[in-house]
Amino acid sequence: MRRLYLRIYFAVLASLVAFALAAGVLWRTLAEPREGTELGVIARNVLAPAHAPPSEQQAALERVARGARMNLALFGADGTPLAAIGDPLPAPRGAGWQRGMWATQLSDGRWLVSRPPHRRGPVFLFALALVLVAIGVGTYPVVRRLTQRLERLQRGVDALGAGELSARVKVEGKDEVARLAESFNRAAARIEELVGAHKSLLANASHELRTPLARIRMALELGKDKREVERDIAELDALIDEVLLASRLDAVTTLENTEEVDLLALAAEEAARYDVEAQGEPTLIRGDPRLLRRMIRNLLENARRHGAPPVEIRVRNRELRICDSGAGVPDTERERIFEPFYSKRGTGLGLALVRQIARRHGGEARCLGNCFVVTLGG
Repeated sequence: MRRLYLRIYFAVLASLVAFALAAGVLWRTLAEPREGTELGVIARNVLAPAHAPPSEQQAALERVARGARMNLALFGADGTPLAAIGDPLPAPRGAGWQRGMWATQLSDGRWLVSRPPHRRGPVFLFALALVLVAIGVGTYPVVRRLTQRLERLQRGVDALGAGELSARVKVEGKDEVARLAESFNRAAARIEELVGAHKSLLANASHELRTPLARIRMALELGKDKREVERDIAELDALIDEVLLASRLDAVTTLENTEEVDLLALAAEEAARYDVEAQGEPTLIRGDPRLLRRMIRNLLENARRHGAPPVEIRVRNRELRICDSGAGVPDTERERIFEPFYSKRGTGLGLALVRQIARRHGGEARCLGNCFVVTLGG
């Protein structure tokens, strides 16, 4: 299997090699010709005349090369050697850079040829090799540490896919990989929460379904009134409807159908079913009218079953408040009653759906003793 860290590491090394080669080419093509050009300008003012004897030509060339540390050769216009310093150089074939040396033709027709000492090349290459080795050694642990974090993240994903819902990965650093690990942990926690909620929902729903089913079976065996059977069937149908709605709200994060809804008008319609008058201010919100209607109905039904009259319903500033005159919910239970099938009050899924619907509309549902308050978003 091709390892990611090796691919990144070799990509870095290849980039360094390409840089070294380009630097070498530029050094040979740009740096040395400039030296040859400057030397030619100096030589025109220092060299002896063309008709001077060879000894004067040699002495003048030595003066040009003093401190330059390079190979020099002076040729006549016909290519005849006149003077030389350092390693022998061939006669030029033309002006400019050629065969690793620089040739300059003087105004009297002579040729001045220069070439730097060969020892510069190996030193330069050795320095580049040291840079490559140093960067290569220093890059490996950095690249390996990065890909090890990715490998741990992969193992976490594999564990989650294998059904280990508690799988999490360690968040290291503050870069993109760390943010990816944080996103994975959030997603894994959400999946674990949803699966746990669905398991609890199915377990509780199966328990709750047994009661009306048992009553229907007994009524059929004893030949009881048909109306009792119909009530049990209606209760069973309502419970199944609540289970399906709760599962659907867990599965989707956005509302399917939205429109402008007057929350006060909607509350007034539902309140009329319970002989309650809704009060407050017209409040337009964008949401699903069917879900909002179900939320209000569940709150009113909860007040009728577990509270005491009179029941008040008020709408103001995107807030729906439904209060009754009962004893209210103790502080220790005000959060738990929103859990599905919270057994102490026998709430089933009614209040759990209220909170789910409120959150799907960008709001929240709270219990304040004998009042339930729902705040909604836009």
